Amino acid sequence: MLRTTSGTRCALLAAAASLLLAGCTTVGPDGPASPGVPVSRAAQDQLLKAAEHRLVVDCLDARGFTLTARPRAPDEDRALQAALFGAGPRELSVTLATGATVTAHEDGCLATARHRLYGDQRSWFRAQVIVDNLRVEAQARMRADPAHRAALARWTRCASPPGHPRTDRPDSAVVARCARETGLEGVRARLEAVELVTVRTLHRDELTTYRQLRDRALRRAVELSASTHPQKGPTLS
Repeated sequence: MLRTTSGTRCALLAAAASLLLAGCTTVGPDGPASPGVPVSRAAQDQLLKAAEHRLVVDCLDARGFTLTARPRAPDEDRALQAALFGAGPRELSVTLATGATVTAHEDGCLATARHRLYGDQRSWFRAQVIVDNLRVEAQARMRADPAHRAALARWTRCASPPGHPRTDRPDSAVVARCARETGLEGVRARLEAVELVTVRTLHRDELTTYRQLRDRALRRAVELSASTHPQKGPTLS
């Protein structure tokens, strides 16, 4: 019977997990883009980022803060962070199907900017968190599938066979070869695609909200860009 140390087992599973298909869930538009809205997703994201930055800077300015690259005293920095991100208990909270909980403040300038862009910060926060984690949820469902568990067990035996020195970090070539030979690669590709369709169906309401609020934000961002004034302070990352 093959035995592995806890550290070795975790490393093997991490190596196997690295074979998962990477990338974020893409949410397509419901229809033709509004006038002035870029066609490409990357250009849309840049437009939203610029609009959000402008609104944040305006909000901070109204509260007497200015984003600068100069060093700040600890008290000054804490005050700026509270104005930017909010303070006290976090009002926004979403618990995902995976069990993870994502929280955020509702009273900072970042939340204010997003409310002005998306129209409903609470609904946008919930929709964005869920949509951004659809692939993570699909992968969690995939890992619970008996076919995946069996393939992963075969992969573990292949990557750390009895009678051979065990390693905490299997060679990348071994990881890939065992994934092919044990069928893990094919099982993952098949199951993840199926589960992604499932979770998108389960969260169709959140996907609809995401599209609607993002489209609203893009239209608002175009309006803001048409009345651009010089931005103050460094760009938020």
